[in-house]
Amino acid sequence: MNSQPSDSFMLALIFWAFVLLFFMSVGGFFMFRKFLKVLPKADGKSKLDWQNHYVDSSRHMWTEASKSFLELLVSPVPGPFRDIARHSIAARIGQVALEAGASEVTQQHCIEGYILATPKRDHASLIRFLEKQQIDYGAYKHLLG
Repeated sequence: MNSQPSDSFMLALIFWAFVLLFFMSVGGFFMFRKFLKVLPKADGKSKLDWQNHYVDSSRHMWTEASKSFLELLVSPVPGPFRDIARHSIAARIGQVALEAGASEVTQQHCIEGYILATPKRDHASLIRFLEKQQIDYGAYKHLLG
């Protein structure tokens, strides 16, 4: 009997080693990004601290209409990432509304905050989505890179 593993078995082991290494690398990348968000900035608060601050500070300003509009805006985000996207977009919208001194979050605040919260690399798909939904973003074209 031959005690040497077959070539196909060895290739399968090598293949699965690379697959596992790839998945661990992807997971590690996202964990590292999350870690960077928790590190304190020069003001002593992290990016997540500021997001939580703006969400909590603007919670009373959200109307049912603005909440449903936020749900429309986050609808293109894949399901597993939607809660995180909703939180970061709501934080940016809350920041915009608070800085404007508004008494409630309006659709205009939502559009501006949505654009500001979206990374520049995703602006093309953001524009396609806004146009598909027939949402007027003309006043905020200067924010799109």
